[in-house]
Amino acid sequence: MSSSTQSSSHSLSKSLVLLLGLAVGVVAANLYYAQPLVGLISKALNLDPSMAGLVVTLTQVGYGFGVLMIVPLADIVENRKLILTMILLTIISLLGLAFATSLVPYFLAALATGLGASTVQVIVPYAAHLAPEANRGRVVGSLMSGLMIGIMLSRPISSLLTDLFSWHAVFYFSAALMLLLALALYKLLPERQPTNTGIRYSKLMASMGSLFAQTPVLRRRAIYQAFMFGAFSLFWTTTPLLLVEEFHLSQTAIALFALAGVAGAISAPLAGRMADKGFSRQATTVAMISASASFLITHIFAPGSGWALAVLVFAAILLDAGITANLVLGQRAIFSLSAELRGRLNGLYVATIFVGGAVGSYVGAWAYAHGGWMLTSWVGFLFPLLAFIYFGTEWLTGFQKVSQ
Repeated sequence: MSSSTQSSSHSLSKSLVLLLGLAVGVVAANLYYAQPLVGLISKALNLDPSMAGLVVTLTQVGYGFGVLMIVPLADIVENRKLILTMILLTIISLLGLAFATSLVPYFLAALATGLGASTVQVIVPYAAHLAPEANRGRVVGSLMSGLMIGIMLSRPISSLLTDLFSWHAVFYFSAALMLLLALALYKLLPERQPTNTGIRYSKLMASMGSLFAQTPVLRRRAIYQAFMFGAFSLFWTTTPLLLVEEFHLSQTAIALFALAGVAGAISAPLAGRMADKGFSRQATTVAMISASASFLITHIFAPGSGWALAVLVFAAILLDAGITANLVLGQRAIFSLSAELRGRLNGLYVATIFVGGAVGSYVGAWAYAHGGWMLTSWVGFLFPLLAFIYFGTEWLTGFQKVSQ
């Protein structure tokens, strides 16, 4: 670690950690505001119903592109400037969504919004740079709590604002929130200058493949979380269907159900503290088993009963807690590697997770269509189980540093 980074680590106050946690939540929410509004937006834009998924998908595509192509810039570009530039892009894109009245402008704005939202994955390693080694897991955990809360609150907030005003109001609201965030970050963020600023962008990107292949800590932790996030995506893709068909809940009630997952975010700082104390292996085991168990317990009571609904709420909390904890443990592990590589390491880590989430959503929809919740829950159970089996090979191969 450079001297400049060492000195800056002491400036990471509790208030700055809180601001950065708020920032990742506010920015990440932009990826999910449109999910409950797909029908309304596609109708307003005269989009064919069979293509309605593009309302959300293009934002996700933009995010994935940003994670792979922009986030690595954190290794060569001054981080404060990069964060503020990406947030400015997000504000402009959100206004584009709010004003859009036809397909092409909306799609371009959606793509750019996802691109700008990838700044979340610049903020997290930025905070890890500023944090002292002994507290790095706790700091990353605090930011992940903010991330998960932002994701889980985004859907009910967008539904509420749409009910009160219109779907345009959601994006006006987010743009205003992002502007306030940008002003706070401009005033309070310290600069963080990478040490390898002389590297060309082309060389930076060319190093990504070999970095993934030659860094087993990154590769294993990314694959673990890809399976876990696949389970998360499967659950939240299919449970709204289950809640309507089996429990006959209204859209408002489904939005309230989504809030249950917020409680799972409490696991993030706890997992970070466990990692800081050297208990990553034990915490990883608990996280993976909890995620698998969350699907099994949904079959304890008779389908459609009040008790079954209560257990489903608990399952949502348990699953989100396991997924969030494992995310923190993975980032704590990769951020313990070379500081000069953190932007690229985090970009590769998140991109791999992103693939797992996409597979989980697709497989979940397929399983629910062909076998209802019974088949879906067993597929969901298998995702964390496969991660746990692969995790177990650490002992077989004698690999000792993955979970440190």
